[in-house]
Amino acid sequence: MLKVGLTGGMACGKSFVAGALGRLGCHVIEADDVGHEVLAPGGEAYDAVLATFGTTDRLRLAERVFSDPEQLEKLNTIVHPAVRARAARQFQEFGARDPHGVVIYVAAILIESGAYKEVDKIVVVSCTREQQIERAIDRPGATEAGVLARLERQMPLEKKREFADYIIDTSGDKEDTLRQTEIVYEDLRRLAS
Repeated sequence: MLKVGLTGGMACGKSFVAGALGRLGCHVIEADDVGHEVLAPGGEAYDAVLATFGTTDRLRLAERVFSDPEQLEKLNTIVHPAVRARAARQFQEFGARDPHGVVIYVAAILIESGAYKEVDKIVVVSCTREQQIERAIDRPGATEAGVLARLERQMPLEKKREFADYIIDTSGDKEDTLRQTEIVYEDLRRLAS
């Protein structure tokens, strides 16, 4: 089994590329989905987050921690190990069912969290900063100030590209992104065989 980390900046098209890779035959694990699971009642991080922050509601947590680096670090210390442990079990399950498969782990902070050390290859999805802002502002509830603040806290795309084995540039149209994704997929399939 080939473990592939897929990352990029906010609104760069990670989910679009991950969806395309899934349709091509890869197994996909979304760190965001796993994050929801560990924060749900009975999840591995639920009790600790509730005790520490008084809520497990992601929007309330985001409002509280994204403006306070100390609180964000405290939350990450609780949630990230739980997410990584659950994702590791999912990797094992996919590997047992499909030993020559490709598993894509989609994580916005793959590099920042250190999870990049646990994958075999890294795909960075990238576009221009202007496109990131434009795409992110179109999301429900987004404000320009909020989008800009989140972008400022993220690792710059130029730095993420330094870790990349593959870069998929989503600045063009969807067909161009799909073409690049197919090329990356073919190479990943070759490596997994």
